Amino acid sequence: MSYLSEPTVAGSPSSARSVDFPPRVTIIDEGEPARAIYQIVSGNVMISKLLPDGRRQIFELLGPGGIFGVTPNGHHDSVAESLTDVRLTAFDKGPAENSLSFNSFMAELLKIQICALHEHAVLLGRKSAVERVASYIMELIEAPSHQAGIGSDSVTVRVLMTRSEIADYLGLTLETVSRAFSQLKRSDIIAYERHDGLMQVHIKRLRPLTGTY
Repeated sequence: MSYLSEPTVAGSPSSARSVDFPPRVTIIDEGEPARAIYQIVSGNVMISKLLPDGRRQIFELLGPGGIFGVTPNGHHDSVAESLTDVRLTAFDKGPAENSLSFNSFMAELLKIQICALHEHAVLLGRKSAVERVASYIMELIEAPSHQAGIGSDSVTVRVLMTRSEIADYLGLTLETVSRAFSQLKRSDIIAYERHDGLMQVHIKRLRPLTGTY
């Protein structure tokens, strides 16, 4: 999941405006005209693509500071959906793309997101099911809101995605994701009562299972 520093847009176009969305709504849809570029002020957004047969790949999870809606042509090539209450800064596409200072600012943010996408490609291509689920949980732990607990043995995180969405993000079936969570729970690495609620995570036990640390 991509988290950046406190959102600040130096030299942003005068057309920038604030927009709010409730949880679980479509912010932009694949194929619709691209009229704006968005930066997340608060909340969480997931970016996905649909195949013609209805299969979905969620390929990016963005938190505060994240940029989306960037496209090389006049139409969006992916779907952006809010996971939580979201506040965005919307920049009209024309003025934004003609602003040198904004383009420089945006390039720095996109570098971070590209590196996160590289890590996700490794996850999809090389990691086992348990490693993928463990890596996803570590992404939740590494969000800015949990940084204070990184050095401790355990931390509590909120799981914002459904099991089905996690499966679409990790390139797994729903059944495989459920088995991986159950395995981690039986091993006392995670503890939870609801699938989409608070989860207690033993960080030191989880890290070796990510295939990264």
